[in-house]
Amino acid sequence: MIKKTLTAIFCISQFTFAFATERPSVITTTVEIQPFQQVPKTVIIKTKKFKIRIDKQPNGKYLYQSWAANAKITSKPSMIISDGELVPDGSGGNYYFRFLNNGFTYEVWRNYLTDSASKVPYTLSVTDENDKQIVNQDGFVVKQ
Repeated sequence: MIKKTLTAIFCISQFTFAFATERPSVITTTVEIQPFQQVPKTVIIKTKKFKIRIDKQPNGKYLYQSWAANAKITSKPSMIISDGELVPDGSGGNYYFRFLNNGFTYEVWRNYLTDSASKVPYTLSVTDENDKQIVNQDGFVVKQ
């Protein structure tokens, strides 16, 4: 009788260990928000008056170069602004690049989610030191 009881206890303990799972005492989760679209390392945009090239630099910042719309991109840029930043805009994948230069703010917006199917993919916005918008031009991708 004792032998059968000990055998039963041994079998139950073996099944318990075989099907046991370790449970953490504290459950932690991290949520990383990823944009729906990948941000290109280099993008060239053409607006009505400008060609703009934005490049990601090795330090993680962005470089802004611009030319007149009819100039060749292989020529010397008319403006170069370094140390730009990428700013996410909402959770739908929109973002913009922000560059500061002598009191002026240059923003190149990427328009993924819009209220219009005919909205262009990029918009250049330039504001002065008083936050007055002096340029607002839609742009199309020349090279990505």
